[in-house]
Amino acid sequence: MSTLIILQEQATKTATGAGGNWTFLIMMAAIFVVMYFLMIRPQKKRQKELKEYRDNLKKGDKVITAGGIYGTITEVKENYVLLEVDANVKIRVDKSTLVKDSSDIQQGS
Repeated sequence: MSTLIILQEQATKTATGAGGNWTFLIMMAAIFVVMYFLMIRPQKKRQKELKEYRDNLKKGDKVITAGGIYGTITEVKENYVLLEVDANVKIRVDKSTLVKDSSDIQQGS
């Protein structure tokens, strides 16, 4: 009787072992899909929005650099902008260092 139970358990393990590979592949695909929608897609969306923001900068916009410098744009060129940070104090910064419009941050507080 006990040998019959052991043979039956082995047959069950063999049958589920073959389907285990498909289950593993389906689970890996599901994990990839979840990671794509939770991590990759939102990051691409943020990058696209930031690129559009930097491409649409114009004179008079208030901005913040990655270093935390607040300023007003006085001139826009292809790769950099000229910021007025105080009366008669202007600095040239690369567009890639501009992170946000300062009015967005002040409204969020």
